[in-house]
Amino acid sequence: MLLFEPDSKTCILAKVVGAHSIIPYLLYHRRWAAALLLVVGLSGCRQSAVPVILKRATATDIIQKVAEHKGREAVLVNFWATWCAPCVEEFPMIVDLGRSHRGEGLIVYFVSVDWLDQTEQVAAFLERHGVEGLNFIKDEKDNPFIDGISREWTGAVPFTIVYGRRSGAVVDLWEGKAPREKFEAAVQAALLN
Repeated sequence: MLLFEPDSKTCILAKVVGAHSIIPYLLYHRRWAAALLLVVGLSGCRQSAVPVILKRATATDIIQKVAEHKGREAVLVNFWATWCAPCVEEFPMIVDLGRSHRGEGLIVYFVSVDWLDQTEQVAAFLERHGVEGLNFIKDEKDNPFIDGISREWTGAVPFTIVYGRRSGAVVDLWEGKAPREKFEAAVQAALLN
C-alpha cells in the first residue's frame, strides 16, 4: 500500500542518486518519516518499458540514424528545447502521435537543442512526458548543426522533419508549432512514401 503518490521528481532523484545512497542520508539527518515514505513510495515509481536514452549528437549522427530506417520505417524528427514554449506545448501531442502510429511503422526521435549542461533537465522532461528509447541532445555548434540537418531550417524551434518509409527522403518539414492534423498528414504521406 502506498502512503503517497510519488511524483516524477522523486522517481528521477531516486534513479539519478540511487535509493541505496539517499536513504542513509535521510536517516542520518533524522528524517525517519521521510526515509520510510521514500522507501515505500519508490515502489510506485512509473518505470518505462524502455528507458529514456539521451545521446549527444551532431547533425551527421542524426542523419545517419534516420538513414538506418530507410526501407523499414517512416521517421519523424522533432527539434525542441525546454525553454521553448511552443515546443513544450506541442510535445505531448507528438508523443501521443508516435504511440498511435508505432505499430504502423513510425519512429519518433526528439532532438533537444538545449545546452549540454541542461542534459539532466532534458532527460527529466523526456521522462515526465513518457518518452521511451533513443533521443538526442545537440552536441555541435549551431550553424553547422542547422545546415547539416537542412538548408531550409533557419534554426527556429520547434522544427519537424518527416522522412518517408521506403524512400528515406524528406516528405515534409516545417518550423513552428503545428496542429495535429499537419503532423497526421505528414506521417500518413511518410508511411506511404
